[in-house]
This record gives sequence, C-alpha cells and structure tokens, in this order.
Amino acid sequence: MIQITGFLMYFMTAHLAISLQFAIAAAHYNAGDQVPIFVNKIGPLHNPSETYQYYELPFCRPASVVQKKESLGEILNADRLANALYELKFREKKVGHILCEKKLTEDDVTKFRNAVINEFYFQMYYDDLPMWGFIGRVEDNSWNNDEKGPKYYLFKHVQFDALYNGDQVIEIRAFSDPAHVVDITNNEEVTVQFTYSVSWNETFIAFKSRMDKYSRASLLPTAKQIHWFSFINSIVIIVLLMGLLVMMFMRHLKNDLKKFSGGDEEEDKEVGWKYIHGDVFRPPSQLHLFSAILGSGTQFLIVSVFLFIMAFFGVLYPYNLGSLSTSVVVIYSLTFPAAGYCTASFHRQFSKTGWEKSVLLTGILYLGPLFFTVFILNTVAISFGATAALPLGTIVVILLLYTLVAMPLLALGGMIGHRLSSEFQAPSVTKRVARDIPSLTWYMKTPGQMFVGGLLPFSAIVLELHHLYASMWGYKIFTLSGILFITFIILIVLTAMLSVGMTYIQLSLEDHEWWWRSILRGGSTAIFMFGYCIYYYKNSNMNGSLQLLFFFGYNACLCYSIFLMLSTISFYVSWIFVRRIYHAIKSE
Repeated sequence: MIQITGFLMYFMTAHLAISLQFAIAAAHYNAGDQVPIFVNKIGPLHNPSETYQYYELPFCRPASVVQKKESLGEILNADRLANALYELKFREKKVGHILCEKKLTEDDVTKFRNAVINEFYFQMYYDDLPMWGFIGRVEDNSWNNDEKGPKYYLFKHVQFDALYNGDQVIEIRAFSDPAHVVDITNNEEVTVQFTYSVSWNETFIAFKSRMDKYSRASLLPTAKQIHWFSFINSIVIIVLLMGLLVMMFMRHLKNDLKKFSGGDEEEDKEVGWKYIHGDVFRPPSQLHLFSAILGSGTQFLIVSVFLFIMAFFGVLYPYNLGSLSTSVVVIYSLTFPAAGYCTASFHRQFSKTGWEKSVLLTGILYLGPLFFTVFILNTVAISFGATAALPLGTIVVILLLYTLVAMPLLALGGMIGHRLSSEFQAPSVTKRVARDIPSLTWYMKTPGQMFVGGLLPFSAIVLELHHLYASMWGYKIFTLSGILFITFIILIVLTAMLSVGMTYIQLSLEDHEWWWRSILRGGSTAIFMFGYCIYYYKNSNMNGSLQLLFFFGYNACLCYSIFLMLSTISFYVSWIFVRRIYHAIKSE
C-alpha cells in the first residue's frame, strides 16, 4: 500500500501545483489594451441544466464566430465560450456605443419573446470574471382592462460597470437597462439598435481577493446562523449517540467479557454474541461484489479528501471555469490503483483465486451505471440542442482516459494488493454448518436497521445538504468549504458510531450475518439523500423534461457514490470492532 500511496501523492501534488499556478495567474493591462471578453451561454433562470449557446438567439454577432478552445472541465460544465462583438478596452469609458443595428424577422421576434417568457439570462466572461444579465422583461397589464394581456420587452442596452486596481481588472458587472427596451409582443418585424456603455472606477481591492464577492451571499448573517445551527444540531446528535454507546459498552460489553473470562458456564449462556464465534467470521456471500464495493468506496473517500485539500488551497473557487469538473476527473482516474489494491487485498484474505473478477467488477461497478446515465442524458441534451451535450471529441477523450489510464492503474493496484495480502486468520475456527439465526423483531431486520442507520446521519446533515443542493441546482454559491468539511467529518463519525453500536446489538441477538448488514446500514444515508432530492425538486421552480432528467440522473449518480463510500466506512469500522471483541475472549 506504501507504493500506491506514494504514486498517488506524486500525481496529486503535481496536479495541485498546476492548478494553483493557473488559479493565481494574473493578467496586467495598460490603458486602452484589449481585455478578452467571451459570450458563454443562455438559459431559463430556474433550469440550470437547460442552457444553450449564446448565439442561438439572434444577438449581434461578429462576422466570424470563433469558439474558444476549452478544457475538459469547461466542456463538462456545459460552458461554450465564443468571441463577442463587444469591445471593453482597459479603463476606456463608453456611453451609448452602438453594437449593431439589426432587423429582427418575425421568427427572431418569436425566439426573443419565448426567451423573455421563460426568464432567460445570458452569461459572459471578462478577464475570466463571470457576469450575467436578463434578456428582457414581462410587463403584466392584467389589472388594466384596456390591455390585452402582458407585454413583452427586449432589452437593447447593456451597462458594464468595471473596477480596476492599478493595471488589473478586479470586478465587472453587467446590467440590462430597463429604460432601453423594444416591444416584441406582436409577431412583426422590428429594427433594433443594440447599444452598450462601459464605466471604469478605481478600487483598493487586491487582485487575489477579487473572487471574494461571489462568496458574500454565503456569509450573510442569516446564512451564517443557519450554518451554525446545523453544526450545533449535528454535535448534539453525536454527543447523545456517543453517550448511548458508551453506556452500552460499559454496562454490557464489559460485563460480557468479564463473565466469559471467568469461565462460569452458567453465566456464559447469558452472552449471546459469544455463541456465534464459529459463524461470525464466515466469508460474506457474493465475495466478488462485496470486495468491489469496498474498493470503489475507498476510492471515493480518497477523492473526497483530495477535493477538500484543493478547496483549502484555494484552487476550487466559484466560477473557476470547470476547475471542479477537471479535478474530479483527474483525481478519480488517478485513484484507481487504490481501488484495485483494496479490492484484491480484501478478496485475497478469503480466497486465493478469483481476485481478477473482483477487480474487473470494481472497474464497472460505478462507471457502468454512470456511463449509461450520461449516455441517456447526452442523447436528450442533443435532441434539445443544449450545451450540456458532450461533443464527440470529449466522449472519445473520456473513453481513452478510462481504457488507457484508469483500467491499467486499476489492474496495477489489484496485482499489488493480491501479492502483498495474506489469508485472514480468524480469532476462532469457523464451523462448517452455519448456526440458525433466531427469529428477530421487525426493527432488528435489515430494513429497520437501514432506516435507523440512515435517518440519524441524514438528520445531522440535512441543513447543509440543502445549501449544497442550492449551490448545485440553483444560484447560491457554496464557498464555506470549512463548514462543509466539518459536516463531512460529522457524517463519517455518525456512520461509524451507529455501525459499531448496531453491529454489537445484532451479534448480541445471535445474528451472525453482519457483513452485508453493515454495508446496507452505512449506505442507507444516501437513500435518504435521494429522497430529499425529490422533496427539493418538488419545492423548486425547475420544470421541463430536460431539467427533470438531468436533476434526478446526476443526483442518482452522486447518491450512489456516497452510498459506496459510507458503506465502506461502515463495514471497516464494524470489521475492526468485531475482530477486537473476539480477540478479547478465550476462544474454545
């Protein structure tokens, strides 16, 4: 495992260094220098996945539209940057500058009107700074009996307000001026003169702090109170659960060990978990699938840790043009050795052959459903003409990355794990015939334990989960990576504590089939998370089949990865606990 760790640390450090280099890169300009500006995409306000290329609407366009060469992360983020007709030179003010004069046909008017009805916005980038504006507005005159319904207006003037510090751009905002509009209610040709203005003002904000404004919404007093309430709520749950477990272990487990160590046969009969020592270490059924789950879950845990490290270093900041998507793809690809190692290592402890099948299953356990989901969603996006559709070149790159990088690394990790692992030495001899399990009450069976094991961790993170969903599927910017990391730790601690406690209760009832129970119990929190997705969508303003499919498709993939990660944590904690208590008694 040391070789695997060194391999991962080398590549992660290199990726982090490259990312930091790009993150801190600053451009310097002289007065009158051309600053790069790109138009990106348009889309309805309430459907973040339904975005289209900027020039899908008949805006003023250059003589030749040139698409910017984008990174993998930008493409996965549905960004489609292109050159703009606007010219915003550094510290050069403009007032009422004519962008173009365009005659809109009836078809053009219909497109703009539909965009206004659906509250379309546009997004641009200026010196890598994002800015947004609305395309038009609706004026409801239903209160006026003389009018025949609402009026639709197209904004024809954009006001750019820029801030600079020395020779660097610090901030840029775009405002669609409601005083300059054209009526597009009726289907008739209209000539529109599109204009824009640019103002420049000096600021003392440093360049390194220019992205801070995007996090101010997350630092408002009300939002901070909600975050702290979530944190305190989680701590209270942990303290109560920890007190319950300590009481249970101190009063029951300690007494059980004392009774059995004393050798009194009459008292031994009171110790339920002692009588299944010959069955508790029986290898789990479906060993290939079980090993693959542990390998995939370990991989996702490592990916999560590295993403938090990058966030703390300031690499993953808001609107960093696909940095998060790029980092996820790179880190996930380079952590396949760890997945292969954990899978083969665990499989080798119970079987000398067949580890290759377990490693192969690890490679498709998550990526198989993910690729199928992406294929369906990509087909839908293509039919809609949305920017979320992946180009053929990007699909080829991802497949090559999977086959030429990820799979060889997975096989390498599997071979190392198989060679370095040895057969598991159980504290007690496993019996040939499994002991019958006594009849259990309904709440001690798998569904009941999954409910309890998932509900408590979910209740501790639900408030932060809401903020996370609002960032993923809305326009709230989640920048408090520290609080998110604390929530992540709380989730892991609660999952571990519940796994130990409920495993002990299960063994005390002479139920030795704890292997798969620990997997399902730990991962059940992800089921509650997906249930909350349904609640969140129902109470949002999202609509349309494209947004519906993207929302539930990608949330299902996210919750599935969390299921694998928490299942792995739950099992390993229970595994350590079970081995420890059976090592502590005198085996017959």
